[in-house]
Amino acid sequence: MGIFKAYDVRGIYGEELNEKVAYRIGYFLPSLLGVNSVVVGYDTRLSTPSLYNELVKGITDSGNDVVSLGLSTTPFVYFATVYLNAECSVQITASHNSKEYNGFKISRKGALPVGGDTGLKDLEALVMSDRETPVSEKKGEIKNIKLYSTYKAFLKKWTEDYTDLKITFDLSSGMANLFAPSVFGEAKFKYLNNKLDGSFPSHEPNPLIPANCAQLSDAVVQNGSDIGVIYDGDADRVVFVDETGRFIQPDYITALIGYYYNHFKNVAGNAVVDIRTSKSTTDYLSKLGYNPVIWKVGHSFAKLKIRETDARFGGELAGHYYFKDFFWCDSGIFASILVLNTLVNLKKQGKKLSEFINELVVYANTGEINFKIDNKDEVIEELKNKYLPSASVSYDFDGYRIEYPTWWFSIRKSNTEPYLRLIVEASSKEELDSKLNELKSIIEK
Repeated sequence: MGIFKAYDVRGIYGEELNEKVAYRIGYFLPSLLGVNSVVVGYDTRLSTPSLYNELVKGITDSGNDVVSLGLSTTPFVYFATVYLNAECSVQITASHNSKEYNGFKISRKGALPVGGDTGLKDLEALVMSDRETPVSEKKGEIKNIKLYSTYKAFLKKWTEDYTDLKITFDLSSGMANLFAPSVFGEAKFKYLNNKLDGSFPSHEPNPLIPANCAQLSDAVVQNGSDIGVIYDGDADRVVFVDETGRFIQPDYITALIGYYYNHFKNVAGNAVVDIRTSKSTTDYLSKLGYNPVIWKVGHSFAKLKIRETDARFGGELAGHYYFKDFFWCDSGIFASILVLNTLVNLKKQGKKLSEFINELVVYANTGEINFKIDNKDEVIEELKNKYLPSASVSYDFDGYRIEYPTWWFSIRKSNTEPYLRLIVEASSKEELDSKLNELKSIIEK
């Protein structure tokens, strides 16, 4: 797979991604999007400083200006893009990937994503071409701007009094360190991995991998916390564990966010969920009066759909949560504020987070299972031919979701990694095991 993905640019630094690529992205991006200034933020990865320097050099050599935000979470860059009414922004990050990776997330005006179908393919053609990059007679300028206090004030407007909660945060040595302690309070709660370190010494910054949540789960139990909160490397995603240290499947949190908007904001209407979302979540949202809109996986698709449908919020299995109240963008910290606000209310009712989740989950679910195989299209085609004709409901974008009255499965190719991804859900554990074995036998043969 190349470094230009469906949602962003990402690859192993020094092998797939280097300073030449960064320079050429900076050089060609302004003309491609028809802008004369680019807002730039960056994470704390070890390869970031040199990539930042070359990206900025490319932008200014092309005769365009740079507005530098400094160290940034990806949601902070989205906020700055809207706040500054900027035409274009770039965040240098590899998000949840391990330390050897880096990349670029690019947005247009309004923090609209630039994805594979909205400009990245054209940018790739320019960057990978032999087109020359002559230095402009009038080079662009670099302006450093500080918006940290403005962003913190925006976030704190949404927080409630968490005095009665015990919370353990895992900041994953990543960019959540910039804002989480000051937004939630440094003295009141327990913080793990609360120093910026692009080598990610304690664990990889991917909270979807159970091993990366083990430290948090242990600390939640030891501290007697009501909840554990863990962010990924650039803080656009968040994952939670309950008071028993149990990992909460992220699409179940989408239902909890629905509870928040329904009970405290009196909101109904559309809610965008991805094609992998559990029926425990969609059924619950429907009962609350929402219309669950099933759509493609990935932030560049979700952000467009949530705007198109005027949804108040959306959520993905990967731990991305999107909010009309956050410019239709995803933010791990904003999502955790709403979850903690809800937990304050639940605790007043005498209800624990685990109890809410236990009542919500009425289907047996495998979670996402990855298969590393070469003939992905052949496997998908075989599964489609076998199961689609007799299905009661099906979705044929971003792979397939094929539903029967008592069970369903989703099969899709990853847009960022060399995997075929499977999810199976059923009304009972027995049926789930049976259907999973049936599907695995077809895939693994």
